[in-house]
Amino acid sequence: MRIAYYDESGDDGYPSFSSPLFVLSVLYLHYLKWQESFEIIRRFRTDLRDAFGIPVRTELHTKYFLLNKNPYRGPGPSDDSRVRVIDLFCDLIGGLDLRIVNVVIVKPRIKSPDYDVLDTALTYSIQRIENDLKPAQNPYEKVIVITDSGRVGKMRRTARRVQRINFIPSRFSPTSYRQEIKSLIEDPLPKDSSQSYFIQLADLVAFVVYLYSVLETKEGAFHGRMPQEVQPAKVCEWMERLKPSVNVLASGRDSYGVVFHPA
Repeated sequence: MRIAYYDESGDDGYPSFSSPLFVLSVLYLHYLKWQESFEIIRRFRTDLRDAFGIPVRTELHTKYFLLNKNPYRGPGPSDDSRVRVIDLFCDLIGGLDLRIVNVVIVKPRIKSPDYDVLDTALTYSIQRIENDLKPAQNPYEKVIVITDSGRVGKMRRTARRVQRINFIPSRFSPTSYRQEIKSLIEDPLPKDSSQSYFIQLADLVAFVVYLYSVLETKEGAFHGRMPQEVQPAKVCEWMERLKPSVNVLASGRDSYGVVFHPA
């Protein structure tokens, strides 16, 4: 069984929205690897405390951390050190025995006023996990979803729907084919992100992918308070550091497997 941890960057509103992009990221790992991975992360957080003064139990919201916003304002790491911390986190994630899928909804490309941003992103994400696990060939490959409590209700509806009816666009014809999701078990379960290192890692991945998506789609812009060192080359460097754990087969149109929708 796999445990999948979700987080996002950007808002899922449409047609009214505050961000032109919505990124949904998932980290999923085998349950037998959970304890080992948790210990690696815990030791890493101890090292961060010793090197940068970041308390082990402090929740990391990557966007606010990089922008030096509350609750991270005041005496603490310099801008250069904050960027270095993200370097180290990306190396950590790239070295863990887990997989990552990233789905980006590009709102200016949407044509339908009824488009459901979160439902679409989660559907594509679950389909990519299903393709990776291949439950038809490996019936014991199952996955359980854990996410921040704020989005559980919406995600529950999507998770239940794709297990009953799920249409997948064909790569070889203009029509879709029906293939229900078999690997999901239980409804998505809530967990406070402050109590989950794994959701915090998903948050970091989602924000890095958001910055990458700004470069790829030319939608949106980097925040004006972003450290000077966070330039396109740095963002691409972070993506490279994450790449060993990324499911690059999630999309054949992007070298990092990022699923952009609408295409």
